[in-house]
Amino acid sequence: MLDHGVHGRHGDAHRPASWVRTRLRSARAAALLTAVLTLATVFTAAALPRAADRGADSAVAGFVLDRGVKATSLHLTARPRPGARAADLDTLRERLVARIGSDLPLTRDGEHHGTRALTDRPMLGDGYDRPGGIAPQLHLTYLRGLAEHATLTEGSWPGPALPGEPLPIVVSARAAESIRLELGDLVDGGSDSGADDGAPVRARIVGLYRADDPRERFWQELPCPDRACLKTLDGGGVRWETGGFVGADGLAGLLAWGGGGEDFWRLPLDPHALRADRLAELRSGVGSYLAGPGAVGAAEETGRPDLSVSTLLPGVLADATARHRATAPLAAIGPAGVAGVIAVVLCLAAALAADRRAAELRLLRARGGSRTGVLLRLLGENAVTVLPAAAAGTALAVLLLPAPRWTASALAAGATALVALLAFPLRAALRPARPRTARTGTTARTGTTVRTRRRLVGELLALTLTAAAVAEVRRRGAAPPGAGPDPLLVAAPLLVALTGGLLLARVQPWLVGRLAATARRGRGLIGFLGLARTARDATGHRRPAVLPTLALLIAVTTAGFGATVLDTVDGARLRAARTAIGGDAAVSVPLDAPLPEAFLTAAAALPGVRAAGPVRIERQTYVLGTGRLAVQATTVVVEPRAYAEIARTVGAGPFDPAALTAPPGGPDTPLPALVSPGLAERLPAGPQRLRTPGGELLVAVAGTVAATPALPEAIREFIVLPVGPASARLPELARADNWFAVGDIDGDRLRSLFAHSGLADATGLAELLRAEAREVSREPDGIPDGYQVRTSREVDARLAADPLQHSTVRQFRSAAAAGTGFALLAVLLTVLRASPDRAALLARLRTMGLRPRQGLALIIAETVPQTLAAVAGGAAVATVAVLLLGPAFDLSLLVGATVDDAPAPRVLPVLAPTAALALLVCAAVVLEALVSGRRQIAAELRAGDRR
Repeated sequence: MLDHGVHGRHGDAHRPASWVRTRLRSARAAALLTAVLTLATVFTAAALPRAADRGADSAVAGFVLDRGVKATSLHLTARPRPGARAADLDTLRERLVARIGSDLPLTRDGEHHGTRALTDRPMLGDGYDRPGGIAPQLHLTYLRGLAEHATLTEGSWPGPALPGEPLPIVVSARAAESIRLELGDLVDGGSDSGADDGAPVRARIVGLYRADDPRERFWQELPCPDRACLKTLDGGGVRWETGGFVGADGLAGLLAWGGGGEDFWRLPLDPHALRADRLAELRSGVGSYLAGPGAVGAAEETGRPDLSVSTLLPGVLADATARHRATAPLAAIGPAGVAGVIAVVLCLAAALAADRRAAELRLLRARGGSRTGVLLRLLGENAVTVLPAAAAGTALAVLLLPAPRWTASALAAGATALVALLAFPLRAALRPARPRTARTGTTARTGTTVRTRRRLVGELLALTLTAAAVAEVRRRGAAPPGAGPDPLLVAAPLLVALTGGLLLARVQPWLVGRLAATARRGRGLIGFLGLARTARDATGHRRPAVLPTLALLIAVTTAGFGATVLDTVDGARLRAARTAIGGDAAVSVPLDAPLPEAFLTAAAALPGVRAAGPVRIERQTYVLGTGRLAVQATTVVVEPRAYAEIARTVGAGPFDPAALTAPPGGPDTPLPALVSPGLAERLPAGPQRLRTPGGELLVAVAGTVAATPALPEAIREFIVLPVGPASARLPELARADNWFAVGDIDGDRLRSLFAHSGLADATGLAELLRAEAREVSREPDGIPDGYQVRTSREVDARLAADPLQHSTVRQFRSAAAAGTGFALLAVLLTVLRASPDRAALLARLRTMGLRPRQGLALIIAETVPQTLAAVAGGAAVATVAVLLLGPAFDLSLLVGATVDDAPAPRVLPVLAPTAALALLVCAAVVLEALVSGRRQIAAELRAGDRR
């Protein structure tokens, strides 16, 4: 027993060391590099879905927030109860929030409730400002929390109304200044027609207030709460309107003032709590409170069976859902390209590691190690470095990019970690490298035939998948209505890049071999030697050479495709902005307040104006045909030469200005006119009579144009006339109400010029509108409502401010940067693996008289052809991808307007990432050669070649 115990202890003392521990200690640098590579790839794979989710949620929140509080709130109303108190409204508000808030995300931002008068009353007191003799109008409301959002400037907040006394109210100080109200004024609202005695309805202004922030969501949807509004009436004329507020004890007087009232509660949805993946569920919840269990439950909870719920949220959420689904495939193309590059990098790292450890693995197999045994040992070794690094990368992505969804991120991280874990063991154990000298000719030929067949099958499979994906994209588009992103459609550019990489791998050896044969006939040896080594590498005799080329090609293709899409979006947005306003700058005024000559002359002389001209638009024009009904059209009176240049620049109905040259003659000579195609088909041959509000004209059709810059909207038929001959017969047509220009025009300078000189001859109505604009400050430099000064640059910036566009652009650029970084890493891995072999070659050549400068030239000659072939192939494949897939993508949502533009090949968007990546790769190769080459060559010269 004792001997056995001693023997057991002796056996334990000499137990072999752990394989994993021994391997990690002997190759610490390799283990560290594996962990760092795993950390970087898993972090990127986990971060991209989380960044996409955050971008989608942010885009939805921004879209909903931009719709305004009216469109994104639940509006609940009910009839006031007799003898109701303000405290009852607060109690009902708490019940409603508790009930609805359990199903929908609500926010206090923009919430308000109270009671409003059903009807407005005129302010019949003397001394008030009455444009056109029409008395101003007052709307009264009780609003809970008014004092928390406004500051009292004079007087006091309203209290209770004593019996027989006027109702105490407060109004805005800005409204009081506009209408000429004063503190203490007794506002006469006329008589109460509903009362038996027809008693007068009166209110007394006991306080003036100023809104702390007139743009705050709390004030939105209230009737002119912080100012006086000038409203144009349907029957003609204008009047001032404003709102006043009563206190909590003035509800009875409020109902008397308005002939009744309405209790209201506005409960806004919290935009920042919305999730792009749950919009359908949210729409269902909102619909329940419109007509369903939610509405019934809210009425029962409040004890108000007449409670009514209205909202515009279903339409807003439907638009947000459609926008998200339409852009999701486009936004997923970049991450798909990054995923492809990451897979290539991990496979390349595994292949290089297997190549480095080929002798060790052969020794294990020679000493009796089975494939399964070697595989398990390598798996255990790899798991110690890969799994902790993968967990750290995932945790880092979760920490840096918090998001409510984790499934996609976890799946991406898990798939990447699995590839990193299995790539090297499978490559090394299932396909171990064998010495070529040990193979017979028949065995070598058989192995080569098998590899060739496998490669051909793989290439045909990739080609088939690519053709199917391209056909599907072109058949039904990249974002079919009502469907989410299709993985096949999203991966279409990646598959095109993969097919291009396989084709390049077939062509590159032959091409480099031809270049080497050409260089052999030259005098220099460096170029031939570098190209010969590159040709040998390309055939895969020494180390994996296809994978770094494929990584570069995928990165360039993804970046080039994305850059082309973004460049197309920028161009389409500028064209849409120009089309929307009719040029690069536009000014419009009401028809009864034409543009003064002083402004037209000064505006045409502004810096940057390339072509400009006044335009008059007559919308009430009729073409009087013989024996037919009159055809209504819109007449556009222009200066032909300037307007032709504007039309050519905008791309809306370009024409030859000579077509509008009037022939000499008297009043009976027809004027030349350009007409819309639809109108041309409806007109009989010969001259046509036009009836305008100012008289009749005789015109002859000189040509047709499909569009005209002055009418960007989809409008009925139109006619374009030259201003000179037309105004000679009808002087009214010389009074321009629009001005268009093209060029690099400063909008602020044009706006300032218009505000100071363009309104000098305006009518009395324009003066009233200008007074309102000064009160509201809605337009800079005092430009009133009804007058517009717009530039394409400003419209373009407003279209580009869409959060959905920002999110998609960020994903494109982030994916391009990540793909470029990993492609560069693939090249560096290849360079580092080839560094010892290259150092041995340079050491031998150094003993033969090779100078250091020639050694650097040899390295460049060896690496640059592969790099240039990869990036040039990537540029070509990106161009092909744009040609094949571009027409299937609808860019309207990214532009911000409906456009027909599709991505088309462009030189600069593809050339820029291609050149940048080529320079980075070449710089990395040269830097590595300069830093490590001399040290390794010196070591080789001292120790000799031990390989």
